[in-house]
Amino acid sequence: MKKIIKMLQHLLIGFYHIIDKCLVTPISRLIFSIREYLKSHNLKLDYIFSRPNFIIYVSLILAVIMFVLIDSRVITLVESEAEVLTNIPVKVNYNEEAYVVEGIPETVDIVLIGRKSDIYLAKQLGTNMVILDLSDYEARDSAYKVYLSYTKSIDSINYKLDPSYVSVTIKDKISITKTIDYDLVNIDALNERLSVENVELSKSEVVVKGSRDTLNKIASIKALIDLNNSSLSDAGTYDIDNITVLAYDSKGSIITDVEIVPTTLTASITLDTYSKSVPIQVKTTGSLVTGKAIASILINNSNAHSVTIYGDQESINDISSVPVTINVADQGASGTKAYNVTINKPNGVRAISETKANITVTFGDEKQKELNISTISHKNLGSGLTANIIGTNSIPVIVKGVQSVIDNVSESNIDAYIDLENYTPGEYDVKVEIANDDPKLNFTVSTTVKVRIQ
Repeated sequence: MKKIIKMLQHLLIGFYHIIDKCLVTPISRLIFSIREYLKSHNLKLDYIFSRPNFIIYVSLILAVIMFVLIDSRVITLVESEAEVLTNIPVKVNYNEEAYVVEGIPETVDIVLIGRKSDIYLAKQLGTNMVILDLSDYEARDSAYKVYLSYTKSIDSINYKLDPSYVSVTIKDKISITKTIDYDLVNIDALNERLSVENVELSKSEVVVKGSRDTLNKIASIKALIDLNNSSLSDAGTYDIDNITVLAYDSKGSIITDVEIVPTTLTASITLDTYSKSVPIQVKTTGSLVTGKAIASILINNSNAHSVTIYGDQESINDISSVPVTINVADQGASGTKAYNVTINKPNGVRAISETKANITVTFGDEKQKELNISTISHKNLGSGLTANIIGTNSIPVIVKGVQSVIDNVSESNIDAYIDLENYTPGEYDVKVEIANDDPKLNFTVSTTVKVRIQ
């Protein structure tokens, strides 16, 4: 109220200054000029103009006449203007317990048309809220065309709404019970050496309300557990409140036109630290100079170097080593080569104890020897099929490396196999391959085996 009174005071003061500047002062000057003229010509009217209150009475009468003419818009001092109010919220009146309404705009635009001063008052005094009244409407399959309304605070203002009407569909609200799952968000914010061992939600089911068509689109209900929480710093069990619950369709998009009861949940989260020590496995790319082979590989001056990996127990249990790759193209002539490598985290690993390693490779003269392999396994055979090698008892394999390395290789050290992926029943000549994860060795197999698949 004080704000309105202060604003009206400013308007009255401004109006007074306008009247004084535009009416009282010019009229006073005019009358003074007439009085001087009459006085100089000895006319009898000089007596009337000489009276002290005459100028005030005349100015007041003319001011009242001017005010009446302007107020009745016979004279317009200010032209009509228009101003757009954007993003005005829409308030909807309907039975929220019984119906679901589709097609309601969140905001509309209002165009105010009138004098600038009236528009200013309308903006200050008006609630600027648009009403969509659906209180007398009932559910039906076809859409309703309903006009929006806006309550004017100043009668002299005209307005237009954009849009002026909307097409809405009113449907009966029903409810169903859905099983709730959870998603962990902001996992990267959790301490790298911690992992989530267990999650227990305060409820296993929620009630979802909405139209039948919308409820049929729901593929899942999930509680979003935010791990970006400073209290989740150590292993232990924590309670997290106010967890948001959302509905998703089959494409993973959020469904907003439903009501979920309750809207938030509480979860009990158990954090733990899982770790495992695994060796670093060195892999190579490129080819050495002819006649050379790798004699030894030292990792941080050790023949075998291990790192500790952290993560979910299920993920890290399947990891037996951490690979690093070095390029040995055209190497071998210099005798040794040093590498500084970055140790990358394998998939499923949240943290690793070391991220850098120094690798020293020693080269020597390449030698070779031949071994006969009689044990050959198969991989990737289709379901329901059997495979047998026929007509072959053993095959020759050439082993290459420096002498000290190949001396330790025997038939039992060699993993020979045939890849039968996409093979169908019949007889085939299949190439034999050697599984090799030792960069100091090379294997060559020049023969194939005949396989019967049934």
